[in-house]
This record gives sequence, structure tokens and C-alpha cells, in this order.
Amino acid sequence: MASAREMRLRIKSVKNISQVTRALETVSASKVRKAINAVTATRSYATKAWQVLRHVAEQPGRDSLHPLLVKRANAKNALVVVVTGDRGLAGAYNSNVIRFTAQKFDNYSVPVKYIAVGRKGRDLLYRRRKDVIAEFSALPAAPSFMDVSAIGRLAVQEYNSGAVDEVFLVYTDFISMARQMTTVKKLLPLELEEGGLVEAVEHKATAAAYEYEPDQREILDEIIPRFTALQVYQAILESLASEHAARMIAMRNATDNAKELVNALLLAYNKVRQQTITNDILDIVGGAEALAAK
Repeated sequence: MASAREMRLRIKSVKNISQVTRALETVSASKVRKAINAVTATRSYATKAWQVLRHVAEQPGRDSLHPLLVKRANAKNALVVVVTGDRGLAGAYNSNVIRFTAQKFDNYSVPVKYIAVGRKGRDLLYRRRKDVIAEFSALPAAPSFMDVSAIGRLAVQEYNSGAVDEVFLVYTDFISMARQMTTVKKLLPLELEEGGLVEAVEHKATAAAYEYEPDQREILDEIIPRFTALQVYQAILESLASEHAARMIAMRNATDNAKELVNALLLAYNKVRQQTITNDILDIVGGAEALAAK
């Protein structure tokens, strides 16, 4: 059994760790509120943008409307944008994203390239020897659209150049403080199936055709790449809120576990101390009896 001094040092160490985890929980609680506000503020716009993209994809002759709407018959390469965090201490948040990505794309029918958003995802992808063509890390705590628009532009550029024939987005959808769901969404070419970053309104089988002014190609050249980049931006906001919520819960659990460990160590320490006192008393009594007998 450890000595009383070793027990005291361990109790002090655990208490120090619990102070750190409590501070991290407080910081994450503050950040998650800001992240939720950012998600809520942009979600309506992202939803409407997604509806517009879906509506455009339903127009007659979609393959001739814009290159980003063209479905390529024989896909040869795919690109996956993986959104994770820059830091750990968030429970299984980062590892869940990479595990989900591996389940979906490790045995994919065509070779897969990756764009890593977040340092943790980049490191885990490199460790798995994946083909990472770009990485974006150290994003601002509250990123703006301009801060992350390069990610969407790179995905669109890879698709337009023919380097890839499909573009997917893997991120963590923020549902509530206690629930975050890892999700995959196909960005390019646009699919008409339900689901995605945010749920769209009920889809109708037929939709009215758009009339474009001044020029159809000019308008689509502007809105389709921009709205595609917007989906990436919204996914990053959702992932940030999910990361802060996961870290807050993880740090809360760590603090609670530290408290339980301190109580258990105090109990063990008191037993060791009591045993030491008992041994000292026995030594004293034994010595006194020996002196009396002599």
C-alpha cells in the first residue's frame, strides 16, 4: 500500500486536475452559447439556399444549366471534406468523425481524396495514410464566411477541373447539448434526395421553372458555387457548436470523476494514517511494557 505522503501528493494532483477541468467546462459553456447563436442566425439562410439549389437542380435539362449540376456517369475519383476540431479534450468527438468517415469511404468504389478541416482530423487521416490534398486549421473561434470560403472554392475547383467526380461533406450536426450526430452530405453533383445539412421543406414532385434575369448562366455561375460554399460554412458552424458541447460534457464528467477519486483517495489516506497511528501506539505500549518488565 502507498505511504501517507504518496497519498497526499496524489490527492493534491487530482485536485489540481479537477480545477483545470472545471475551468475548461466553464470556458466551453461560454463558447457553446456563442456557437449556438451563430448556428441559429445562419440556419434559416442556409436552409433557403439549399432549397434554391434543390429547385434549380429540378429544372428541365439540369445537365445543361450548369457544370456543377451535371451527373457524371462513370465517377473515377471522390473528394471528402472532413470537419473536425483543432483541439482534443472533447471526449470522442474527433475520433467519432474519423471513424464514421472510415466506415463510409474506406471501401468506397473509387479512390477518395480528403480535405481536412481541423488539426485533429488532419493528424488522424495522416495516421491512417489517407490522401489529404489540403488542410485548414487554426480557424478563428467565431469564423466568418470569408474565413472558410476557400474550402468551398477548393472543392468546386477540384470538381470543375475534373480531378474529382463527387464531393462529400462529413461533419457533426448539432441537435442539442446532449446529442450531436455525425452526418455525410453529397455536395456535388447536387442530389435530390431528402436530408442534408438542415432539413428542407417537403419536396414536391413538380416545381415551377425559374425565369432568370438578366442572364441564366451568369446568375447560376454566381449562386451555385456560393451556395455550395455556404453549406460548408454552415457545416463548420454546426461542428463548432457540437465540439464545444462535447468538450463541456467531457470536462463536466472529468470533474465529477475527479471528485469521486479524491473522496476514494481520502478514505484510503485516512486508513493508512490510522494504521500508522495504531502502529506507533503499539510500539510505545510495547516499549513501556519492556521497560516495566526490566
